[in-house]
Amino acid sequence: MKAKRVVIISDLHCGHVAGLTPPGWQLQPIKTTKEEMGKHKKWVKLERALWDKYVQLIRRIRPIDLLVVNGDCIDGRGEKSAGVELITTNRNEQCNMAVKCIRRWNAPKIIMTFGTDYHVGSGEDYEEIIAETVGADKIGAHEWVNVNGMILDLKHHINSSSVPHASGTAVMRDALWNSLWAEKQEQPKADMIVRSHIHQYFRFETAIWSGLITPALQGMGSRYGSRRMSKRVDWGLFWMDVRGKYDYDPHPEITRFHEQSAKAIKI
Repeated sequence: MKAKRVVIISDLHCGHVAGLTPPGWQLQPIKTTKEEMGKHKKWVKLERALWDKYVQLIRRIRPIDLLVVNGDCIDGRGEKSAGVELITTNRNEQCNMAVKCIRRWNAPKIIMTFGTDYHVGSGEDYEEIIAETVGADKIGAHEWVNVNGMILDLKHHINSSSVPHASGTAVMRDALWNSLWAEKQEQPKADMIVRSHIHQYFRFETAIWSGLITPALQGMGSRYGSRRMSKRVDWGLFWMDVRGKYDYDPHPEITRFHEQSAKAIKI
């Protein structure tokens, strides 16, 4: 059977200064106080680095058969930080950014899932606007897709763990829940569980299950992450060539950016 190429992206967080930002919305260099200019310059450099790498990946991976956009396309109003981390608080404009990011793939089929209410709208579902604009085949809270006989179970949210060695517990739990749902014929029996949300890549595979938590397309730097979290952040995406139910080639694309490397203060 001819392989079908599937790309899975998530957590673009368009509108955030560390989110995936197309050139038309990227911050521009400014001249002000040395301290303010240093902070601003950091985001200017990061936004360009993230976008350039994103475009490089697209050029290398295309053409594709299916693009999965697994939630949190936009960052939202940023209430918890009073919007100070945003390029714009206008969610319609953030949607325009996300549309630009998604259309770049020129994908013939697009499946989307809804992200978290805090980012994409408490009731408004701004990602519906994005889905309609890019011509997505479907957007939903929980979706299943059959790719050459392989069933993908797609949902954005997954719980996180405070300890590295338990990173896979939540996605393995969802694999077990799917089996129980499928036993009652209330869900398709999935071959791969796909989750996102925690901005950290994890993948498992056994004789009966496989699953992954996708990396994010937002860089590091949010106040919440830097002030409250300890865990690592993985930037990138996941793609695979699927020939059959158990016949596929996985390709995680994880990138490290020197712009994000912490440095010790010399005294």
